[in-house]
Amino acid sequence: MGRHFIKLLTIIALCFLLFLPWLLYTIEPKRQQKSLFPAETAGVSDSNGPILPLPLQIDLDKEKVQLGKKLFHDTRLSGDNKVSCSLCHIQKKGFADGLIRSKGVKGYTTSRNTPTVFNISLHFKFHWDGRTDTLENQVKKSIRGSSMGSSWEEVIDRLSQDPEYVAMFANLYPDGIQNHNVQDAIAVYERSLITPNSRFDKFLRGDRKAITEEEKDGYRLFKRFGCVSCHQGMTIGGNMFQTFGVMGDYFADRGNITKTDHGRFNVTGIERDRFLFKVPSLRNVALTAPYFHDGDAKTLKDAVHTMAKYQLGRIITEKEAELIVKFLNTLTGEYNEKSL
Repeated sequence: MGRHFIKLLTIIALCFLLFLPWLLYTIEPKRQQKSLFPAETAGVSDSNGPILPLPLQIDLDKEKVQLGKKLFHDTRLSGDNKVSCSLCHIQKKGFADGLIRSKGVKGYTTSRNTPTVFNISLHFKFHWDGRTDTLENQVKKSIRGSSMGSSWEEVIDRLSQDPEYVAMFANLYPDGIQNHNVQDAIAVYERSLITPNSRFDKFLRGDRKAITEEEKDGYRLFKRFGCVSCHQGMTIGGNMFQTFGVMGDYFADRGNITKTDHGRFNVTGIERDRFLFKVPSLRNVALTAPYFHDGDAKTLKDAVHTMAKYQLGRIITEKEAELIVKFLNTLTGEYNEKSL
């Protein structure tokens, strides 16, 4: 009996030692709030981590970039001559437009929130439901889509009446103004929309002072909670699909489910693709509110809380959300060597 009692005491003592760190964490919240992570990890390099810095430059045909930019801002690509690509993709708003839904030709309202086209060339597919797999095809479908409401016959006819366009296309393309050349030029311009050299990129390249200790804490929470399982790589997203509501029914809680909420299912018709969406890039995310395909999250903190609950199954504290937001703010880069 005495021997069993000693064994029992030993087991209890071992359990106490195992749970002692957790007990200290829970009964001393004030100490934990000063620093969520051990001081000795503050300067640990993340050069081999899940997120990679963007390239500082990309080699493209500069004349095609300029032609593509001109086309991107030209309203003659739309059915009513009033809408350009740049109406919904505004540089000062992170190449989104700051609206829950965008406006197209003849008062048309888009069915989903407009995503940014910054760094879009590094994405694996395009649109929220991934219905196009090349930038050229994305341009092709957008011109004929409801927001632009045009046809390629109309576009080519209008551009062919402009001597400046005739000269620019003749200089770059042997067959001149053709729909595939318009698509190519706009796609080349979109490939130029890279935003490198964010403070976090500098941190990844070895500048340990590029971000603050709180921003580092936010990054560690971002990794510890599992955000990096979907938001990783150079674009910190944009390279996979994920169900919206992995750990909870987002749409049931939000209510008023529409056809567009079914995501990639509308493209494939495959049941497992219902509520599946392309994971958005978090590059320059501080500039592109509101968030999600439905534009339902008005602020970055709202988006963080929603993601934690429905994607990770966590109810996080205000402090944790604030730290993650601080980290996300370090992802704003430069365009044409100017800070956004």
